[in-house]
Amino acid sequence: MRAHRVVMVVTDDMPIFEAAVPCQVFGVDRPHLADPWYEFAAVPVGDAPVRLTPGFTLAPGRPGWDVASADTLVVPACTNVHDDPPAALVDVVRAAHRRGARILSICSGAFVLAAAGVLDGRRATTHWLHADELSRRHPAVRVDPSVLYVEDANVITSAGTVAGIDACLHVVRVDHGAAVAAELARRLVTPPHRDGGQSQYHRPDAPAARADWLPTLVDWAGEHLHRPLSTADLAARASVSVRTLERRFAEALGLSPLRWLLRQRVRRAQHFLETSDRPIAWIATTCGFGGPASLRAHFARVVGASPTAYRRAFHERVDARRQAG
Repeated sequence: MRAHRVVMVVTDDMPIFEAAVPCQVFGVDRPHLADPWYEFAAVPVGDAPVRLTPGFTLAPGRPGWDVASADTLVVPACTNVHDDPPAALVDVVRAAHRRGARILSICSGAFVLAAAGVLDGRRATTHWLHADELSRRHPAVRVDPSVLYVEDANVITSAGTVAGIDACLHVVRVDHGAAVAAELARRLVTPPHRDGGQSQYHRPDAPAARADWLPTLVDWAGEHLHRPLSTADLAARASVSVRTLERRFAEALGLSPLRWLLRQRVRRAQHFLETSDRPIAWIATTCGFGGPASLRAHFARVVGASPTAYRRAFHERVDARRQAG
């Protein structure tokens, strides 16, 4: 049986980490896990060798291979999401899609797939920092910034950087089964499946002071998050009607007052989970959720992970920073 061929296309100035992930997952022969494993090659688009950022040079593997031989085509990342991707790279992706190859993009590689028209009408993701830009430039793409990866038919897109590992493990899981993917994850010292999505890494934006009335109201609400505040409470504090307050919030923040309040409560809960050992019940009350059940429900909806899972992921990192300091 012929091994499944994975070809990664690379161009100058692509980031090294996103390119290294497919090399590690597909390019290291692992007959002890599955035989045959994958055949893997890095194929430059343009003149070889290709320079990767920062300061690496990648020579193409498996001389004589070309992208037309790929069963799965991998696009590691864009050089710059604000520039048009190289036309030759877009043509390669478009041709691979037309002949039915599976296509996987990592991080901002989704911009290449979108430019090729591969993502039109599909659900896709990218790094949360670039999700709005992807939606703006390619409105036909249904961008979901909350997940670590998306598979829509034979097209897979992943969130930022490390989420490329999650997407590649998903490919292994589809091709070789969950047990093989789990064993590979153990050897890579990474979870075989991470709880939650990338929302847990994207802290809800702090309100911008774009109106004279807003900073004072924001400060007051921040001091009273433990109370069961309503839109009427906020309107009374701002000395306006409820309808006026709702209109002002929509214009200034693009949110309703209650949705904004929920985000502030979640931000406060994230802070306590990251920086303290306070019980979940105390955090729920202090942040105005009333009780742990309400905190868990709202937190999971906004962040994509439970409070306990979020603390487990991020509290240790804070402790490490303290020890390092």
